[in-house]
Amino acid sequence: MKISVTGASGFIGRHVLNELARYPLDVVCVTREGSQLAAMNIATRTVEMDISRPRSNDYNTLGCPDVLIHLAWDGLPNYNSLHHFETELPSQYRFLKGLIESGLPALLVTGTCFEYGMQSGALSEDMMSMPSNPYGHAKHALLRQLMFLRDQFPFKINWVRLFYMYGDGQPITALYPQLKASVLRRDRIFNMSGGEQLRDYLPISQVASFIVALAKRCGDNGVVNLCSGTPISVRKLVEGWLKENSWDIELNLGYYPYPDYEPMAFWGNRRRLDSILAAL
Repeated sequence: MKISVTGASGFIGRHVLNELARYPLDVVCVTREGSQLAAMNIATRTVEMDISRPRSNDYNTLGCPDVLIHLAWDGLPNYNSLHHFETELPSQYRFLKGLIESGLPALLVTGTCFEYGMQSGALSEDMMSMPSNPYGHAKHALLRQLMFLRDQFPFKINWVRLFYMYGDGQPITALYPQLKASVLRRDRIFNMSGGEQLRDYLPISQVASFIVALAKRCGDNGVVNLCSGTPISVRKLVEGWLKENSWDIELNLGYYPYPDYEPMAFWGNRRRLDSILAAL
């Protein structure tokens, strides 16, 4: 089986490559700069490609994969940037459309829990999407475009809605690496929000495992929440990291306001994911 991975040098991409390496698969990494993957000791082929400038032979360049794991997306973590729908959305669609028209049979794309917008509580795939920031809007628009495209060029799709992740290699703007960096600097306190917001978190190794399992199956599952299904307060999550790693630092709760682009309490319903995994 041949699998191509865009965004291979990113946070999620590197962990996905490590997970793919556990199986006898023909893996092609897609990145703008191959040197970013040089340090990874993984037997894969690397293709340097700028997906914002697609070419008619991209599918052949990727070796005509059986499935594409599409992780690439520029402009993060600024969820409110107009770049997401003004630049990224049309660029992403052109690239994926070209591959599909050339014969790509199956596609796994990472979406986002922000497609649900400001809805609270347990979020399930059958709920209406109501994105309230440019990033969530652009991701959902890409999903709709691909669904329309499928009417003309049949292909299988897994649209994996990611919730929250943590782990090594995560960008420094995220909570976990910020906390770790403060501990390594021997800071006395760590500034954070009040920490009472409820979220859905998974370690990145588990996220990568689920992505690879879905891609290997080459199913046609549509939208799938990739989540823990269990809400946890951010404060309890951070306290758990401190205990797990024996880190000693005082939490300065309430230093930052709560973000205004997401509700106070939301998490994923993972019944669909569990059903798919049980059938593997």
